[in-house]
Amino acid sequence: MADHYPLVRVALLTPPFASYTYRMPPRFAGGGLPAGLRVAVPVGGSLRAGVVLGPEEALPEGVEARDVLWPLELSALLSPGYVAMAETLAARQMEPAGRVLATLLPAGLRTARAFLRFRHDGRMRKLALGKLSESPVPLDELAVAWRGGEARLDVAPAEPDPAYRLLVDPPWPVRPAASMQLAVLEMLFTRHQATAAQLREALGTGVSQALKTLEGKGHIVLGPPPEEPEELACQTEPDARAPLTEDQRAAFEALSPLLPPGPGGERVVHGVTGSGKTRLYFELAAQTLAAGRDVLLLAPEVALAAALRDRACAFFGHEPLFSHGYQTPARRERVFREAAQARGPHLVVGTRSALFLPLRGLGLVILDEEHDQSFKQDERMAYQAKEVAFFRARQEGALLLLGSATPDVKTFHAAREGATPLVAMTRRAGGGRLPSVELVDLNPSDRAVQLASRLDGERGVGLLAEQSAALLRETLDAGDQAMILLNRRGYAPLVFCLDCHQAARCPGCEVSLTYHKGRSRLVCHYCGQSFGFPRPCASCGGCNFLPMGEGTELLEEQLAAVLPPEIPVARLDRDVARRAGRAEAILADFARGRSRVLVGTQMLTKGHDFPDVTLVVAADGDMGLNLPDYRARERAFQMLVQVAGRAGRGEKPGRVLIQTRIPNDPFWELVKNADYEGFFAQEIEKRLKYGYPPFVKLGLARLSVPRSFEEPQALLAELGRALRQAPGVRVLGPAPAPIAMVRERRRFNCLLKAPDWPSIRGAFALARAALRGVDDARLSLDLDPVDMM
Repeated sequence: MADHYPLVRVALLTPPFASYTYRMPPRFAGGGLPAGLRVAVPVGGSLRAGVVLGPEEALPEGVEARDVLWPLELSALLSPGYVAMAETLAARQMEPAGRVLATLLPAGLRTARAFLRFRHDGRMRKLALGKLSESPVPLDELAVAWRGGEARLDVAPAEPDPAYRLLVDPPWPVRPAASMQLAVLEMLFTRHQATAAQLREALGTGVSQALKTLEGKGHIVLGPPPEEPEELACQTEPDARAPLTEDQRAAFEALSPLLPPGPGGERVVHGVTGSGKTRLYFELAAQTLAAGRDVLLLAPEVALAAALRDRACAFFGHEPLFSHGYQTPARRERVFREAAQARGPHLVVGTRSALFLPLRGLGLVILDEEHDQSFKQDERMAYQAKEVAFFRARQEGALLLLGSATPDVKTFHAAREGATPLVAMTRRAGGGRLPSVELVDLNPSDRAVQLASRLDGERGVGLLAEQSAALLRETLDAGDQAMILLNRRGYAPLVFCLDCHQAARCPGCEVSLTYHKGRSRLVCHYCGQSFGFPRPCASCGGCNFLPMGEGTELLEEQLAAVLPPEIPVARLDRDVARRAGRAEAILADFARGRSRVLVGTQMLTKGHDFPDVTLVVAADGDMGLNLPDYRARERAFQMLVQVAGRAGRGEKPGRVLIQTRIPNDPFWELVKNADYEGFFAQEIEKRLKYGYPPFVKLGLARLSVPRSFEEPQALLAELGRALRQAPGVRVLGPAPAPIAMVRERRRFNCLLKAPDWPSIRGAFALARAALRGVDDARLSLDLDPVDMM
């Protein structure tokens, strides 16, 4: 009887992302509907794509299930283990499994828009899945033909409209009066790309001529970014397999027995900067691949992942699979399918999203620079890559390595407690020494005049004090390279009205606007809104402004103005790295010596290896030390030690200058000596005293309401009451967030401390129920938050 057909749970890949129970028709009973199979199912009067989660035992009395219409693939693209990972992630984030799977799968795998091609009456017929009821061939016969390869299913996702994208960086090479052209360029810079329809909607119908002009000048182009080459020309470098150092050999011998067919597990690789961790990773990867198992090697950013891919090419002689979140939809789907359908073992290099490739035989997972906060995703579906990596490694009996010179405090604490044993690499490869680190006092009483017209060794240059400027000149005269860290992008972080003594602020966020000179705009770094500059003051209408403070754009300009033209200066920050491949090109030019000085934000600090860099300057070492975040000092220590580690990686010794206004702070002795263990001892004592991770679990409940919301205090009181009903949860707040307004919405934070994650999720569930039905109120939960602002 029909009621006895096997039942399956199917998670929808489109809204409402619910999981429904369907029947498996007899025509598919032979092949079954295993967990991980994508299927087309009816929902109301529409046809949706879903993923089979597993069997369902029974339905309530009187409830009848509808039939699965058709599988979208002959064999499951996803494994049952992959489905289990998605369901675990969904439970952790308190989201439907369908929403999680929709986030993980490429766009082309989330559609039920498909056609069945089959032969009938001597010719090929094509029928949309939604019209199979009109088939001249019985569906049971079609199912047999499809399983036997005599019928074919073509999934045909709707092609997105082609989008325009930028080919030039600011300052824009157009006349100042060409306002529509400037508006187009600015919109493309902000959004990365936009279709003609989106541009017309935002800028009006007059945009068509501007698009034609800009395209004719070669400033913009219509179409997707150029695809990466399908295959790199990989040639093994002569010294790629040179003998290992003593530290590398000891680490390899400690880790090798854990690889397949060994027991797997988790280990922390604590190696000083330049100790050769990458070479260790490759040796372990080679052994894993030889055992027939897959390897995942992850970096926190695309540019660093691309460098790892290139080094892997040189070591192995062939290109690894490369996966990151900025790939085109077509490339992302190809990589996803190749990972799922591969017959042999793969080495995959990528960023955090590569963790969700459906590899079926993981033997080794490596997170390089594991301390980096880029491994935590906050937007769309929040997740911590380290936790996902831990789950996948445990699930498949693989070895998980967390590598860093400055590990996350929680990671190092787990190592100290024996939960994640430690493998140490204490010396630089090649016999090099860690660079010497010196402090430069920026206090006005001890500092020379800042604004100098030339680099003569007697005066400073903008942010650089005289000592830093002099050493920069010596470095460049010796033919070496230098890196200068300033973790603040833009030209000036504050624009001050001299008439009314007010700073220019974002009307939607109430934070100071940053002046970006190349774009001639004031930009909000929180909501992205921008305004042309110069412009009348919003408070008094005056036009008498003074840019205050310095960002990377200004520092680049100051250096370029005083250095000889044969000493090119480059900049690396989020602004110049917006265009696809731009960051990689900047780093490649610096590696080849085409630029001699590289100015940038924290993007400079992450794992780059430039043998000719002998000087690193941290232009404002105090930045970030006193933010309202329990991790503020940890992040400052990690950033400064990491950027210091970029110096002296070749044959010449390196020097590091850290400019500070608080030179007597004991913190600097720890940084100067790269004394991670000393820093850890101080930091862990404070966290124990004040009750912060790793001694508690931490959640951040975020509430936002429109600016015009009436009586938010009553809503906040209700939120606090609901949260405090949960047993075992300590509630701090609600209180206004440090950034109290973003995008016209008032923001409030509530910090939740508990001994375990279920307690925090239980508290959030109570709060969500209490606020359900309150119009315009948005409540979200961030587990183990990295952004407290």
